[in-house]
Amino acid sequence: MSDAISEDTFKHLVDLAALELSPTESQYLLEQLNNQIKAIRELEKIPIDKDTPPARHGVPFPVPICPAPREDRVELYPHVDDLLSQVPDIEDRYIIVPDIPHTELE
Repeated sequence: MSDAISEDTFKHLVDLAALELSPTESQYLLEQLNNQIKAIRELEKIPIDKDTPPARHGVPFPVPICPAPREDRVELYPHVDDLLSQVPDIEDRYIIVPDIPHTELE
């Protein structure tokens, strides 16, 4: 069985993710990703009865042990000016976020 992720595909993914990996790190990560895919392929071979419902969660949480959702409440941050003093670009107490150039992925 050949590797599911080729070196060329892996290099392309690393480039898209803008990662800087040493050759050792790159080889290690490629091997680990391919090992993960092999493990998934092994799990896919396990026969499962068609009547088995999909699992939503591995651990059941019956109503008696589930905590009630907490009440939502708004709490204003008391030191807004201290926080805003750390922002590099601000106008009328609004944080100015630089534009991110968009390019089409191939």
